[in-house]
Amino acid sequence: MTPDLIVLCLVLGVLQTVVIVVIWRKRVAFQRAEYIRHSPLPQGLYERLCKRRPDLSQKDCQLVGQALRQFFLAHLTSGRQFVSMPSQLADDLWHEFILYTKHYENFCGKAFGRFLHHTPAVVLGSARDANAGLRRCWWYACREENINPRRPSRLPLLFALDTKFGIADGFHYVADCGSVRNVHDRGIGVIYCGGDFADASFAGGTQGFGETSSTGWFGGSGEGAVTAGAGGGGSSGGSGCDGGNSSDSGGGSSDSGGGSSGCGGGGCGGGGGD
Repeated sequence: MTPDLIVLCLVLGVLQTVVIVVIWRKRVAFQRAEYIRHSPLPQGLYERLCKRRPDLSQKDCQLVGQALRQFFLAHLTSGRQFVSMPSQLADDLWHEFILYTKHYENFCGKAFGRFLHHTPAVVLGSARDANAGLRRCWWYACREENINPRRPSRLPLLFALDTKFGIADGFHYVADCGSVRNVHDRGIGVIYCGGDFADASFAGGTQGFGETSSTGWFGGSGEGAVTAGAGGGGSSGGSGCDGGNSSDSGGGSSDSGGGSSGCGGGGCGGGGGD
C-alpha cells in the first residue's frame, strides 16, 4: 500500500468517525429535549405549588409546568450553559420539584447528563453572570416559540407567566418597550422590557445573547445544542390544583408553544426574586 493510499484511508477514517459522532450528538440532544418536553412530573407536585399559590387553577398549574420545561430546554439548548430563571412562579414550581429529590436527580440525569442546581429568579441588574444567564434564557425561550429575540412581537411563555397570573412578587416584562409606561399606568408595578436583552448599553453588555454552543458534548462549558422548534413543549397534565392525579402527561399545550404563549405580545410577563 502506497503512502498516499495510507493517508487517504486515514483521512476517510477520521471523516467517518466525525460523521458518526455528529449524528450521535444530535440524536442524544434530540432525545434529551423530548424527555424534557414529555417526561411525567411527580405526583402531588402541583398540589404543593397550589399551597404556595392558592389562586391557581388546574389549567394554571399545567401552564406553569410548561414554562418550567421551557426553562429546562433553554439550559439544554444553550449547551448546558448557565441560564437564569426569569419567573417567580416557575421558580416556585422548580423549588417544589427539587424536594422530590430522587425524581429530580433522575430527571436531571436523563435531561442534562448531570445535576442542575437551583438559582433564584432574577432580573437584569449589576450581576454580570446573572445578566448573561437571563439573556441566554431569553434567546433560547424565544427560539423555542419562533419569536425574534432581537425584535420580539410578543413574550415567550416563561417571561410572560407572572403577569398573566398577577404574581405580586414577580418581575414583569413587556415585549414592546414603548408600551412600558402604559402598562405601568395600569398599576402592575416595575416593568422590564424584552428589548433590553439585545441592548448592549443596558446592564453591562450583551454577553449570553445570541450565543451558540460550539464546545460540543465533551469538555468546556457547553454540551451540544438542540435546534429549537416552534412550540414543541410538552404541556403539564394531571389534575393540578383541584386534587387527584397531578402527574405531568406531556404532549402539546393550547396555551403556549409556537403560535402564542397565551399572553400575546407586549402585556404579560414576569420574573421575580427568590
